[in-house]
Formats: sequence, C-alpha cells, structure tokens
Amino acid sequence: MPSPPAPPTVHRICGPRAIGSILLALTLVSCTEQPSSLAPNASEQIVESLRQDLALPRHSSDGGGSAALESGPSSLEIGEPGTWTFLYTAGPEGIQDGGWLFFQVSPFWNWSTPNVVNPMTPGYTVVSTEAEDLVLEADTLDRQLLGIRITGRPLLAGEEIRVTYGAEGGARTDSFAEDESPFFFAVDGDGDGIRGLVPEPVTVDITAAEPARVILTLPSVARAGELIDLRAGLTDSSANAATSAGSAIALDWYRRDEPEAPIPDSLPRSITLAAGETGAVIDFAAPSAGTFVVEATSSAGSVGWSNPLVISDELEKVLWGDVHGHSNLSDGTGTPEQYFRYARDVAGLDFSALTDHDHWGMQPLATHPELWDRIRDQVASFHQPGRFVTLPAFEWTSWLHGHRHVLYFGDRSPLFSSVDPDYETPTQLWDAVRPFDALTFAHHSAGEPIATNWDYPPDPELEPVTEIVSIHGSSEAADSPGTVRGTIPGNFVRDVLARGYRLGFIGSGDGHDGHPGLSHLANPNGGLAAVLTEDRTRAGIRKALKARRCYATNGRRILLDVRLDGALMGSEIAPASAPLLEVEVIATAPIVRLDIIRAGAQVVSMDLDEPLSLSIEHVLTETRTGDALYVRIIQRDGGVAWSSPFFVGSPNR
Repeated sequence: MPSPPAPPTVHRICGPRAIGSILLALTLVSCTEQPSSLAPNASEQIVESLRQDLALPRHSSDGGGSAALESGPSSLEIGEPGTWTFLYTAGPEGIQDGGWLFFQVSPFWNWSTPNVVNPMTPGYTVVSTEAEDLVLEADTLDRQLLGIRITGRPLLAGEEIRVTYGAEGGARTDSFAEDESPFFFAVDGDGDGIRGLVPEPVTVDITAAEPARVILTLPSVARAGELIDLRAGLTDSSANAATSAGSAIALDWYRRDEPEAPIPDSLPRSITLAAGETGAVIDFAAPSAGTFVVEATSSAGSVGWSNPLVISDELEKVLWGDVHGHSNLSDGTGTPEQYFRYARDVAGLDFSALTDHDHWGMQPLATHPELWDRIRDQVASFHQPGRFVTLPAFEWTSWLHGHRHVLYFGDRSPLFSSVDPDYETPTQLWDAVRPFDALTFAHHSAGEPIATNWDYPPDPELEPVTEIVSIHGSSEAADSPGTVRGTIPGNFVRDVLARGYRLGFIGSGDGHDGHPGLSHLANPNGGLAAVLTEDRTRAGIRKALKARRCYATNGRRILLDVRLDGALMGSEIAPASAPLLEVEVIATAPIVRLDIIRAGAQVVSMDLDEPLSLSIEHVLTETRTGDALYVRIIQRDGGVAWSSPFFVGSPNR
C-alpha cells in the first residue's frame, strides 16, 4: 500500500488544536514564481510549505535535548504489542513555559496512535516528570503524534520527561519487519510554533514472523550448458524476509514444454539455507533443452514455485530489476542495507536501486547529506558486476511537475532537490544531471499522488523509458488492468505516445514496505523492469534502457518476446505495408488475453483459452509514420506484461 505523506522537519503552528501532525506544514508563504505549466494535479501548497520550512528562523532551543529508551523491548515481532518508556532530557536551553515537546511514532504501517485518555486503547500513553511545579499538558494531535505542552514554569536543562507508550496492554507495532524503526522527538523550545527534531531518533527492531513462503528465482532465458543459478529466499506471510532454522529445501522439477520428458539428473534436488540466513544460491549447468519450473518444499511445509526457465538460443536474455523503492530514511521500511539484501537474497533480482526522496520524510536527504552518503555507501557495498548490480539513485519528488527517479550508472551521483528553485522543473533537472551518467524515469504519471506534467517533452537522451506500473497501479491507459488511482484523462502513457513521445516501458515497485522485487506480494499491484541484455553491468543495463530494449510487468516474471519484421521491441522501424508481428510468451499463470495496441487504439484483442505459453504470428495492416505499437499480456491471476513500443518513422521531436 502507498505510504501517507511525510514531513518537513518543523513547521509553524497556531495553537494546540492547530498543530496537526509533524507530517504537514500548515503556514504558507509566497515563493519563487512558478512556471505557467504545471502537472494537472500539482500541489503548489506543498512546495510552498517545504520552502517555508527551510526558511523559517529557528530558536536555538528548538530540537534541543536528547531521547533514550529507558525500558522496553529493543526487538519485537511484527504486530506484537509492546510497551516502551522513553526518557527525554532537556538540552542546555531547556523548554520555555508554553513550549512543546512532541512524541512522533512512525507514521507508517499501523503503529498505534499515542493517546492519554483511554487506558483500554492500544497506544495508551503516560507522560510524567519528577520536576517540581512543572505541568505537562499532553494531547493526541494527529495520527501517531502526541504533543506535550510545558506550563507552570520552564523545563530546565537536564530535567527529564518520561513517555510510556503502550502503558496499559501495549501498543500495536509495525506491520512489516525492519531494523531501526524510529521513534522521533521534536522540540519547540520557545513556543513560537516552529519545532526541530531532537538528534538521533530512538530505534527498535521489528522482526519477521515464522517462514511461510519460499521464493525461487531462475534466469528467464539460458543457453544450453551454461552455468546458471537458482536463488531461494524465505518470507513470512507478509512477505518480510524470514530467517531459516537451518534446513534443506526440497526441489521438484517440471518440464512445461514436454511434461512427460525425463528431468535431467544434473538439476539440483535440494538447496540448503544456513541457520539465520534468509536466502541461498546454488549454481548448476543449464539443461540442453526445454522449459522448466521448480517447486520448493521446506521442512516446515512452506511451498513456492519458480518463474519459468527457457533454454533457447533465439530468445533474448532478460535481467530483472526493481529501480524504485524507499527505506526508512524517507518514507519507507527498513535500512538501506536491508533493502539491498532483500533485493538480492530474497527477491533474487539482477539489479536494484533505492530511490529515497530528495526532500520528503522526517529527515530529508537534501538537508541531511550524511543519510545520502549512507545510501551510497550501501550501493557500493552491494554492487557486484556480473552477479548483482546496484545503482545510486534518488527520487526527485516534484509536487509541481510530477515525481521522477534519477538513476546514476557511475559513481558520481549528486542529489538535486525539487524544492530548490534551481532544480524545480524537469528541464532544470535534466540540465543538472546531464554531466553525469544518469537516466530519469517518470512514474505514476497518469494520476495520484501526482501526475506527470507531459508539457515538458521527455529528454530523448536522459529519459528514454517511463515506469508505467507500480504499487500505485498502471498509468498505461484507461483500459489497463489496475489503473492508478485518481486517473486524469489525457495523461496516460498511451496519450503521450500519441503526442509523438518515444518512451519504452518498465515497471518497478515504488515499494515502501521493504520488499524490492516482490512489492506485489503485500500490495494490490507491484512492478518489475525486464531488460533485454546479457551484460549484467551498469553499462549493459544502461545501454539496453537507452535503446528501449525493455518491458514492464506488474511484478510477475512473465517472459515476453515481441518482434516486428524481426526488429526487437523498442526499435524505430520504417513504414511497411504488411509487417509481421511475432509474439512469444512464457507465462507464470494461465494467459487470458493478448492485446495489440497501435496509434493510441486497441486494434486487436485476443481472448485465449488460458495457455501457459503462447507463440503467434500476426500480419498487421499498413503501418504509418507516427505509429507506436505495443503488446499487452494479461494472466488469470492478474499478472500483466507490456512490451516497449515499436516506433514507425523518424522521430518528430
């Protein structure tokens, strides 16, 4: 599920009931002149609020003091109730009479909201102090936010306030597993309505439940006899990475193309996950021919199926990636290290990027460069060309022109904030990243949380593809399964293809629950990027994306090969009188429909009798300059794959 909005660190307030959550800035000011063209559902107020937050004068006592965990579990299983006592110690300037201390529980994934009224309610919170003559007026101000007003006299340096969260019966914990789940304290030291975060939030670890699912991944395409790998990962029922007790997982192989054919003896029959591990890899030689799937059964009875493996010399190899997701450094779950470890060891991805927000979250990267450095350190630590490719990346979170993520394919990776007037338009962003080895990708472009302002034509060098599907849904077209919420007519990707924009397609998760590569398991939608290349390096992936040799799925590893008169998807081709379209699909579930879409219209729709594979040839009518043609596959289980379009004639931009 998408995360709720995340915060500026401080904001101006107008009294106790107007404080609202730390997640929203309430006082607006005029800022730099905006371009005349904005996204259809642009929010200038958010941008003004974020800019005001940067400009507001802070009192030297704002954000002062320290917080620590005095008692309570440092580790707890997802959803398990807990009770924690936090000790806030005032800083050198204390908090003035009329000032505020704020207690902010993580606003994501169903933590109980702290309340001081009803002891029978999860999250009941007791606020106390041993300081004489000090009066504490505590109240719930917004979801997961408690405000504590200091009255009677100032809170002096070194004096303490205790906050016991879940004092009667406990507080509900996070729905998803993560290390360093934060509890934030903030201080408005002089009571003027401007707060600052206390340095170093208190953190606890939320652990997964028992293993319930085995995730098996195989290469989608392999050559006969080459060394390939099978990856196995464990998750609980909520798709969190679960740890093994140390046992073998039995593997049963099936041949899709010839069910009665014998299974080669060379295929592995078990894989062992060491105690405390969440995943394992085993290498083996690819069979000489066939289409295979493998079933896993753990000692606890956990069952999982792999994606199909096709042995072929004709099909293009596919690398699978998720290049859009968030950690708890912005508005997601888990640490950057957990993010990449899950992507590699559980989801079995070939490449991955963590795209935390430029200026969105409790501690925005743009104002906390140490967090940006932490992300880049983990990118470098996990990067293993030929095995697992990681990319430095961030999300340019523009509330004026739509969100884009920026991927760097080299080590030079500066962060540019959409809140900065120097980088507030797509053109300014492209000019900023042009000196670097970078690509940008618009996402959830047809609707909420903000649509793309397509009046800025995508830069042909820096934005060759677009993310058409994620947890937010599909931005492809109004007739697409699972459209993004709040769709805006005329703003679908199919509409902008009709404008003449030449964009390939990818999917990615935009996950906030710590499950890169598998975001569809805990959400109605998901997304994956399939890249057609044998070169598992940053350069190889970038080259394929630039050439639009890629396609999108909503999370399933559907193998899709589409050619038009022999050209690969994404190609620019000459007009033809009767071009031959060839489509080959190896699905992960029965196929119910194939759509061929051209020039903004669905020209052919084939209802199918639910095969697991499909190979067709279809002669099209005459193609004309300006046509954009692509294929969409729909499975019975809701899985969807979209080929990148073919573009007929010379570019018109």
